[in-house]
Amino acid sequence: MSSVSQPFGLRPAYSPSGVVRPAAYTILTGYATNILQSQPVKIATDGSIQAAAIGDRFIGTFSGVEYTDTNGRRTVSNKWTASLAGTEIVAYVTLDPSMVYEIQSNAAIVLTDIGKQYDFTTIGTGSTVTGLSAMMLNVASSAANASLRVINIAPGVDNAIGDTYVIVQVQISEHQMVADVAAF
Repeated sequence: MSSVSQPFGLRPAYSPSGVVRPAAYTILTGYATNILQSQPVKIATDGSIQAAAIGDRFIGTFSGVEYTDTNGRRTVSNKWTASLAGTEIVAYVTLDPSMVYEIQSNAAIVLTDIGKQYDFTTIGTGSTVTGLSAMMLNVASSAANASLRVINIAPGVDNAIGDTYVIVQVQISEHQMVADVAAF
């Protein structure tokens, strides 16, 4: 419902290739920041995955993680808990630069906003209980070099242009692995 704020992060909607297939990366044991499902992530200089901050170029969104905990049990989770100690860590991340995501806006979007670029709200928002991100599209952040490009309004019942909390379809406009995403 686009008149109710119920944020869910940056969730993959579809890929023009027809397949939404997460890629496997790692997170360094003890990484001290929570990473929630549907939260933007970037590749660090050491090749591991880290939470992306507002303004960072990023590769996609966090889908989940599996690791062996300190008791030797294999664990699968939709979130990375800050400072977790583990081994054999495999993080799953969307990677396709042409991937289309859905995100709820934190203010009204109108038809002329399609094609504009925006950043997202604070990364740390969400629930460490459910593991789900609660970040939103920050409508006040419209800029030519923002992270996300609005390409459409998400189809759905009670999701109307001009409502306060519209669910929109976006693509990453500043993909970490692509020099210029404008070509997509």
